Amino acid sequence: MPEIGYPITGATTIGILCKDGVVLASEKRITYGLSLMSKAGKKVFLVNDRIGVAFAGLISDAQAVLRRLAAEIRLYELGKNSRMSVKAAAKFLANLLYSQRWFPVFTETIIGGFDEEGFKLFILDQLGSLIEDKYAAVGTGAALAISVIEASYKEAITVEEGRELAIKAIKAAISRDVISGDGIDLVVISRDGAKEDFIPAR
Repeated sequence: MPEIGYPITGATTIGILCKDGVVLASEKRITYGLSLMSKAGKKVFLVNDRIGVAFAGLISDAQAVLRRLAAEIRLYELGKNSRMSVKAAAKFLANLLYSQRWFPVFTETIIGGFDEEGFKLFILDQLGSLIEDKYAAVGTGAALAISVIEASYKEAITVEEGRELAIKAIKAAISRDVISGDGIDLVVISRDGAKEDFIPAR
């Protein structure tokens, strides 16, 4: 169990919806209470070439949720011979988290991607509350990151601008949140496909 009194949702994880893509980003520091466990944690993942997820919280819970989500999406697409929409994937994840409400996972989740309806971004809490939004930040550095995003976000932001804004927001959080740090992982999803990137710590 996490140490009582210490944050269990440590991290700074953000998602930004752009006119031509979705950007997900998080820093790499893994902590437990007051201990730094790893400087190479991964909290942003591609589920497939159209959908990505990003987490803040316990890495074990995030990995378990990711495995289940990836398997269900794959089973759906094999059975239906069609691609699952981002909204359907988010709704499945919401139902999964709600079904575990008596033994909740200690994660906050952002899921985004591209389907026939366009680009979508959803935010979920530990119990599966599902909100669609244009940008979001979760974790201990969320307040710092969201202030940077809100100051610069615009409706017509491009995916390249969104990527730079994500980096700026994470760096702002890293500078003040001791639980965040050690580089930035990014997932960028556009009509041209999906790619992962890493920005080293400086």
